[in-house]
Amino acid sequence: MNRLTAPSVLLAFAITAALSGTAFADNPPDLSKVNGSLSADAGREYGDIDTVNGSITVNSNAVARDVDTVNGSITLDSRARVDDVSTVNGRIVARNSVQARSIETVNGSIVGVSNVKVAKSVEAVNGSIEIGAHSTVGENVETVNGSILLLSMQVGGSVGTVNGNITLGTDTQVERNLTVRKPTGWGFNWGKPKIPRIVLGPNSVVKGNLVFEREVELYVHSTAKYGEIKLTDKEASMVKPIVFTGKDPDFK
Repeated sequence: MNRLTAPSVLLAFAITAALSGTAFADNPPDLSKVNGSLSADAGREYGDIDTVNGSITVNSNAVARDVDTVNGSITLDSRARVDDVSTVNGRIVARNSVQARSIETVNGSIVGVSNVKVAKSVEAVNGSIEIGAHSTVGENVETVNGSILLLSMQVGGSVGTVNGNITLGTDTQVERNLTVRKPTGWGFNWGKPKIPRIVLGPNSVVKGNLVFEREVELYVHSTAKYGEIKLTDKEASMVKPIVFTGKDPDFK
């Protein structure tokens, strides 16, 4: 019987690990800086990726934990897998088949191209959210001052805004409520406030209710389904659904 010496055993183990592509992956490297952009190489595994003044790109098939910047955009390329993604002043783009735990920005838009899987919520304060076909969000999709466009996808929680428009495209399904909240705070408002426009497209479904704390323009396709319309403030008392049958409503 042939006997392997200790060095030969270690060499054999190293070769096997290298071929399997899993050698010593328990502590993937972090990427971090204060000023400057960061890029995660395609197909590699990382820990946290963060910067203060700079953009971040996570290239195709790369894996990372939290991805954060303050002043900069974030791009998640096709099939990237990450945990929590956030920026304060910047846009976030999740390309085809990206997986994330949560995505949020304060001043910037969020775009999910298609087949994006987000386990928790997608949130923006001053920016729009647009998520493409065959995507899923496990919890909520919310903005304060920004529109929401959801195209042929599923939301496991609620969809809500304060001052933005909401459009549920064809076959979009929302498990809980669609809510337009009343603005809070104080100060002077010059001119007539913008009235949010809500569109439920062909075969869209809101399993919960349509909850309006303020006046909205509501357009509902003849094939769309929802629970009840809940008007929680006198400003919303005049909300009446406008039924349409074509692909898009004829806005006033």
